Amino acid sequence: MYQRWAKLLFLHWEVPVEELAPMLPPGLTLDTFEGRAYVGLVPFTMTGVRPLWFPRFPPLTDFHETNVRTYVHREGADPGVWFFSLDAGNPLAVRVARAMWRLPYHRSRMSMRIEGPWVDYALDRLWPPPIPAHLRIRYRAIGPVTPAKPGSLEHFLAERYLLYAYRDGQLYRGRVHHAPYPLQTAEIEGLEETLLSAAGIRRPDAPPLMHYASELNVRIYPLRTVTP
Repeated sequence: MYQRWAKLLFLHWEVPVEELAPMLPPGLTLDTFEGRAYVGLVPFTMTGVRPLWFPRFPPLTDFHETNVRTYVHREGADPGVWFFSLDAGNPLAVRVARAMWRLPYHRSRMSMRIEGPWVDYALDRLWPPPIPAHLRIRYRAIGPVTPAKPGSLEHFLAERYLLYAYRDGQLYRGRVHHAPYPLQTAEIEGLEETLLSAAGIRRPDAPPLMHYASELNVRIYPLRTVTP
């Protein structure tokens, strides 16, 4: 599949390992950076979400998405992303992703408004539970574009090219391919969200790490079963 991701905001909080590790499925281990674990909240928008042979049709292929995630590996290799939830503004995409990608997608009412450099983003989850869950945030990019350096915390958090899913006792892995994120620092105004608590995660009181990426093109490859 082809997708274009744009106006990505990465918010990350350090969360105790002992709180996140029990939330993972069998076969995955929490990935840490210098012993620290992180949970991410990532709102963005997508366009052209379709098989490579299918033309872009905005009512179906363009929509907003927000995910709550952490970082994992399998037996010390294959670092990737584990999603606690994914909210999308397209009901068909939600149903397809839940069925074919075995990911915890939720249908939400979502909006994005751009005012100069600022992005106002809103989300209200509709189905399935846990509900209510919502997000209200205003953000903008600041500073120069600086791709993450290998070995840095920014690289650990952003440059992930595997995703994992789990259903009915079976672990799955999918690959994504894209250029390195054009990362910038970011600032936010008025964050209000309950997506982390809906996922069963206690959000720390400390302010998050904040990064922004303007856009990039992405290819998504089919899920494959992970053999024990």
